Amino acid sequence: MNEITMKMQADQLIRMALQEDITSEDVSTNAVMPTATRGTVDLIAKEDGVIAGLDIYARVFTILDEKTEISFFCKDGDEVKKGELMATVTGDIRVLLSGERVALNYLQRMSGIATYTRQVSKLLEGSKVTLLDTRKTTPNCRVFEKYAVRVGGGCNHRYNLSDGVLLKDNHIGAAGSVTKAVQMAKAYAPFVRKIEIEVETLEQVREAVEAGADIIMLDNMTPEVMRQAVELIDGRAQTECSGNITKENWYTTKDGIDAVNAELSRILYQFSLLV
Repeated sequence: MNEITMKMQADQLIRMALQEDITSEDVSTNAVMPTATRGTVDLIAKEDGVIAGLDIYARVFTILDEKTEISFFCKDGDEVKKGELMATVTGDIRVLLSGERVALNYLQRMSGIATYTRQVSKLLEGSKVTLLDTRKTTPNCRVFEKYAVRVGGGCNHRYNLSDGVLLKDNHIGAAGSVTKAVQMAKAYAPFVRKIEIEVETLEQVREAVEAGADIIMLDNMTPEVMRQAVELIDGRAQTECSGNITKENWYTTKDGIDAVNAELSRILYQFSLLV
């Protein structure tokens, strides 16, 4: 992860995670380890997968004690094998024990996302489709989960509500129609911002094209309706499909679609590690 992003975004979140786990003291560790003693732990993969979050893993320990030493034998994005030694951590055993769970939580979660994303991105190889994530991330973990998507070979959609215009069904309802929503967004948003709108019917597709939307998201459409929508758009806007897209059914979206919006960060897959 970029060092500036780490300092400005990740550090405070990691500290919050540690504070959640250590509200006053680590009673178990302090009971058996009353004084500082130097030790080393190994980080070993318990299954095959794509590793992501090694810098975050290390940061947990260095926040607790900056003298902690971490040696890596792989890097983010590498495909690791079961039993592979990925890192060693050396320092005060109290730090290693107190930070272990938080460090592994981040690394397992991020590696799980990267592993699943890599599986889906490989399926899209040879196509013109871009694999995107969503904002449906774990609270206070977005910076980590979206990073993991990139490590796995996916691309990030908007990071937050300030990042871009995406008009959904409730926005359309509030504005009164697809046309009005697009017109109001064009009038309000900065010139450099593209206007994306989510549609569910062919009539909404026609309206979005005529209103001049830059990106049209086809939400929860059947493959047949999606094909008709792509024909209606006819290259006049970028197309994105969304709604229950998985690695098992992605192929239904490949014809004429520019981007697939998959809920990669919501995958309840946790990469297994041993420390």
